[in-house]
Amino acid sequence: MTDYIPPLKDMLFNIHELSGLQRVLELEAFDGVDADTVDQVVEESGKFARDVMAPLNISGDQAGCRVENGAVVPPAGFDGIYEQFVANGWQTLAHSPEYDGMGLPEIVGQAAGETWQSANMAYSLCPLLTNGAIAALHAHASDGLKSTYLPKMISGEWTGTMNLTEPQAGSDLAAVTSKATPDGDRYRVSGTKIFITWGDQPYSENIIHLVLARLPDAPNGVHGISLFLVPKFLVNEDGSVGEPNDVYVASIEHKLGIHGSPTCVMTFGDGDGAIGFLVGEPNKGLACMFTMMNHARIDVAVQGVSISERAYQLARAWALDRVQGGAPGHKGRVTIVHHPDVRRMLLVMKSQIEAMRAAAYVTAGQLDLSHHATDAAERAAADRRMALLTPIVKAWMSEVAQELTSLGVQIHGGMGFVEETGAAQYMRDARILPIYEGTTSIQANDFVSRKILIDEGTEIKALMEEMRQLAAEIHDDERLAGIGAALSVGVDRLQTGVAWLIDNAPADQNVPGAASVNLLMLAGTVVGGWQMARAALAVTKDSSSVADDAAFRKAKLLTAKFYAEQIMPRADGYLKAATAGAETLMAMPEDSF
Repeated sequence: MTDYIPPLKDMLFNIHELSGLQRVLELEAFDGVDADTVDQVVEESGKFARDVMAPLNISGDQAGCRVENGAVVPPAGFDGIYEQFVANGWQTLAHSPEYDGMGLPEIVGQAAGETWQSANMAYSLCPLLTNGAIAALHAHASDGLKSTYLPKMISGEWTGTMNLTEPQAGSDLAAVTSKATPDGDRYRVSGTKIFITWGDQPYSENIIHLVLARLPDAPNGVHGISLFLVPKFLVNEDGSVGEPNDVYVASIEHKLGIHGSPTCVMTFGDGDGAIGFLVGEPNKGLACMFTMMNHARIDVAVQGVSISERAYQLARAWALDRVQGGAPGHKGRVTIVHHPDVRRMLLVMKSQIEAMRAAAYVTAGQLDLSHHATDAAERAAADRRMALLTPIVKAWMSEVAQELTSLGVQIHGGMGFVEETGAAQYMRDARILPIYEGTTSIQANDFVSRKILIDEGTEIKALMEEMRQLAAEIHDDERLAGIGAALSVGVDRLQTGVAWLIDNAPADQNVPGAASVNLLMLAGTVVGGWQMARAALAVTKDSSSVADDAAFRKAKLLTAKFYAEQIMPRADGYLKAATAGAETLMAMPEDSF
């Protein structure tokens, strides 16, 4: 067992060198925010994660949650995290000052979130979902709803949830049957929702549920869904909390992991109907909810980094301490870090964590620009890049987290399979990441259909051109030539895959779905290689923020070289699988499965 240590040096390197923070801080929206403020906030978030949240991670997993008298009882001690989290203003971090937010860049919010998710992913899901609900309300709610609900949610006094799926629907939101009946200027909402993260808890004064439901005259399918704000407690005209609403938790799920986070079955309107308020336009609720979901998808990408980092720290500590066997060039028994294959596994973890961290922060930087750049062309360009990167980072990073947390168990050997070391918890907790907020398949379908086929790959072609320019820039530097060559080959593979998809999709409607996941994983692998090449170039410059840290610079170069040599070749396999076509896939008779 080892304590969590926020990887601040690499986090701050990525923030300052790769994320685009310098341009973001030039924006009028962040006037008064400087690099020193960013550093201080990230460092303090790491301290809070280490000292307050991490100590309750294991006990929260062991205790889990339960329902008593119609209310969720979370693990002991989580109330203390909540109280301090709100008192310290952490929920306000990246939200608008118009509603009492701190107004810091999303880059900073995601970096702070990384430390919290590493320290205690189960608890941190509560503020994560609240952030998404805030984003949806800020973008789509009426001024009245914003003024009533956003200040309390941004302060953390009230929390937020996302209520999409139902027992019969799963990811197919067209099958949603929850109803909303007009009642004056409000609505009566009824129905059952499942898989509602932190759908109930005793900490916040109120819980604000965002609920998808159908109006009486709504058309069938996804075009007939509206979004409603349904508070746990009604809010009085003076803003105080009033009577309980007709919404309650029916039960909680018994899960593989994140035991400290209650995943609830929520019942709306068993009595007179839960009072709700329309968010956005009637029958346009899915578009509103996607604001929340897309924000959450970037959050989940960061969770992939976070849980992998925690697994890596535990595995690294074990490898440096566990004595077993001998190794060439050493007398007597050695710690297992001396064994080549253990070193390989550790570097598979380290290199991909660093690549994922950079990709996540870059995506957050594009989110900042898309919201706050004063130039319309710059906003539009950032929005296109963020839209392209979001399904990539969500799916690729959540899938890689499965590999890395599993390697964390493997490095421990048999001791990793028992709960006492803690390695198994990270593997269990990580398993939800490719499932919630849109499965890997959903992200991949979005990637191939809406990000490539819809405009014949305009944005991904622009991204590949940027990657090629970087590969050419570092080609003649002997320190970086191998990294640049690997990036160039990776871009070739991605370009081939994108072109194949565009050429073959019109002839066979099964081609996009058959190719989607492998093509997305190819894109993620190459995006990671692009970020590691950028990082390698940055540490060779005397102007780098780590110019005086020779050990960090050497380690970063070696890590980037390892990624180029042992991770980038995966692009070949992904390309071959992506371009295999759909014929064999669809030829298998159903009764032969």
